Amino acid sequence: MASGSRVEHAPAYVLHHIPWRDTSRIYEVLTRDHGRLSLFARGVRGPKSRVAGVLQPFVPVLVSFSLRGEAGNLSAAEPDAAAGALPPLAPADVMSGWYLNELVLKLTVRHDVQAEIFDHYHRALTALRSGAVVARELRLFEKRLLESLGYGLDLRGPHVADGEAGPLGYHYGSASAATLRSLAAERLDEPAALEESRTILRKALAACLEGRALKTRRVAEDLRKLRQTD
Repeated sequence: MASGSRVEHAPAYVLHHIPWRDTSRIYEVLTRDHGRLSLFARGVRGPKSRVAGVLQPFVPVLVSFSLRGEAGNLSAAEPDAAAGALPPLAPADVMSGWYLNELVLKLTVRHDVQAEIFDHYHRALTALRSGAVVARELRLFEKRLLESLGYGLDLRGPHVADGEAGPLGYHYGSASAATLRSLAAERLDEPAALEESRTILRKALAACLEGRALKTRRVAEDLRKLRQTD
């Protein structure tokens, strides 16, 4: 998208935001048709701003903006009426939502248009809202994200049987052939398959992250330890 161009009513999700100057914010958004963008929103921290109430995480919105170099200036935001009225994520699922956001932030490149990643993200949030098994939906999103980024797992190759290294140099270890078939077919309806898939996908993501830690994963682990000590 050329610098200086204007976009109206682009489907988007807010991934992250930070304060900017006295009354403004910088929003990191995932759009379906323009990739991931940084948008400067002026005056949204004031008491009369309606935009701040619209630009909430995990809620589909329509954003209008003009691009200036690498970033854009937000001109308007409104709820995506096509999505209808959506319930908020259950408190127990909010951390999973932030985990999805962090994966997208760290593994995508600004202005790289990949509509399928937007669709995978939307699909995962819809599943979380529907009461689906959280661990299963996270594993499926991880798998689909890796595929969209060009790092899909070769789950049907010869290494399924002999344990050779996968395409990113990691190993499938002791994962059973049944688990790999279940992951390939996106079933993951058995606890053992879910747990083994978690290990497989964590190694694949680690290779893509190149040493960058995931804050949401660390927070989730800390919370788990706190619950165990209660």
